[in-house]
Amino acid sequence: MTLLFTNDAGLRHQMPLGHPEQIARLEHVIRALSAPEFAALDRREAPMAAEADLLLAHPESHVAAIREAAPQDGLIALDPDTSMSPGTWEAALRGVGGCLAAVDAVLAGEAKNAFVATRPPGHHAEKTRAMGFCMFGNVAIAAKHALDRHGLSRVAIVDFDVHHGNGTQDLLWDESRVLFISSHQMPLYPGTGAAHERGAHGNILNVPLSPGSDGETMRSIYGSRLFQRLRDYQPELIILSAGFDAHADDPLANLNWTTEDFAWLTRELCKVAEDVCGGRLVSSMEGGYNLDALAEAVAAHVTELMGA
Repeated sequence: MTLLFTNDAGLRHQMPLGHPEQIARLEHVIRALSAPEFAALDRREAPMAAEADLLLAHPESHVAAIREAAPQDGLIALDPDTSMSPGTWEAALRGVGGCLAAVDAVLAGEAKNAFVATRPPGHHAEKTRAMGFCMFGNVAIAAKHALDRHGLSRVAIVDFDVHHGNGTQDLLWDESRVLFISSHQMPLYPGTGAAHERGAHGNILNVPLSPGSDGETMRSIYGSRLFQRLRDYQPELIILSAGFDAHADDPLANLNWTTEDFAWLTRELCKVAEDVCGGRLVSSMEGGYNLDALAEAVAAHVTELMGA
């Protein structure tokens, strides 16, 4: 069984007109996952995270700054790319809460895996800085939750968004209990993610991909290096930062993956999870800005989760 965590609050988080991280992203994803072939999904409301949950990875000063910035009406810009509307605070808390609830359910054995379809995304949010459309580090907080509250010893995060997960890296740089693997286009926003950035404990593995490279390149790198690194690490839980903006049709980057490439990668990651941690895997949606490509790739991703 696969769990789906989502919520309507993500439809009330507004960005400026014409912004790529738009409400329609979530609408397209939910519509795609409402097709008859997804009837077996166990659908659950993404709950609100408590502020104490955010403190697993962020200092109180950052949480307070975001809370106090939330406008009563209109929009407020946190940086040139990242804005808040009256609905943003709840949406951001439910994004974190969905990831935490997914971890709880998977570790409790209620399902092998879960997909969290929320917005805003999270992997660019640094310890004290909202950026790249992100407020809080959803997957980093989820990893700390699994470690500190469930008593796990090793968690792995795999980020296949086309942009480097600089926020996840920043939040977990000193965390010896997490292996963070990120494949991403370079050069590209946010400019981090070089191979020499390895974390305080050698716990970070960055794999830059050249602009114009395709799914065959990705499959070769994951197949020859990254799956084995995961197996060697023997995580007790795998968390995915599931960005779909490496798709050839995405307007914000220059990788040329196909929908089948996302299906293959998901299928292989589920095999690794089955081998090392009883299939326990939580996937959280990050980027993807061509609406049709996003919906199609998410559908392929969730299809593989359901078949694992």
